[in-house]
Amino acid sequence: MAGLGVLVVWVHLATPLLAALFAYLALSRLDTGKRGGKVLAVIIFFIGLAGIAYGLGYFSNQTVRALPEIADQAIPAIIAWAKQYGIELPFTDYDSLKDLALDMVKSEVRFLGSFAKFARGASTQVLFLVAGCVVAASIFLQPRFDLRAEAADARDNLYAECCREIAVRFGRLYESFVTIMGAQIIISAINTLLTAIFVLALHFPYAVVVIGITFLCGLLPVVGNLLSNTIVVAIGFTVSPRTALVALIFLIVIHKLEYFLNSKIVGWRIHNPLWLTLLALIIGERLLGLPGMILAPVVLNYLRLETSRIPI
Repeated sequence: MAGLGVLVVWVHLATPLLAALFAYLALSRLDTGKRGGKVLAVIIFFIGLAGIAYGLGYFSNQTVRALPEIADQAIPAIIAWAKQYGIELPFTDYDSLKDLALDMVKSEVRFLGSFAKFARGASTQVLFLVAGCVVAASIFLQPRFDLRAEAADARDNLYAECCREIAVRFGRLYESFVTIMGAQIIISAINTLLTAIFVLALHFPYAVVVIGITFLCGLLPVVGNLLSNTIVVAIGFTVSPRTALVALIFLIVIHKLEYFLNSKIVGWRIHNPLWLTLLALIIGERLLGLPGMILAPVVLNYLRLETSRIPI
């Protein structure tokens, strides 16, 4: 498993690993347990995956169009509000904010290169996602390592023993993933539902962008809330400073509810302190970027599960 971790970081395989884990989780939930249930689950999964891909394409298109408009409208309102209350900001207009943002991410620019390189990288990630889903479906339908008929009776050889040990370790890794991400998806869905009700009731502009970003960011522990909150409050400024304040108060209340949900859903099973989770997120981001941030708490919990089973 340590070798797998090194390999994932070295050749950047976090995306297919995450895709396989998410896909297997979805397939296991779709399985009815009846005869032919697994095949039906795989068919439903790939139909749903096609629908999700279409929805993400639509959402991405809306987001790319909306974010510059949000910035153009929100930044002047934020600057005017800050001047009114004597608050000094690190930027004075949209151009200076862009310069500030470029300075903050200039260490990442070398990974982007030209647009063609970025597009090629995006295509690779899509292929990785598809490969991860196919691997998950294959394991779901046939989890055995050796498909030979006599392999079921061969228990006294190195290959069979290694297969058993690998299966046990991956089982614990998947258990950790279900514990962390299963709960995170539930919490994110509740957060997204409440946020959707709020933005639709107040007739927020760019409601599709707000709802989509809230759910996606909700899959990231700790920092995801900061990202989605910033966008929601910025959109509130496009309406009025008062609306932004109301949005901020609402988000504070929502995240207090999230603390309660975390304690009820996963708090009694996960005993890692906040500082350790934050440290894992930082290391995961530096090693693998966004996928590393998603995997970090999963790996952290897996290490606890694995080492807790070793007596001394």
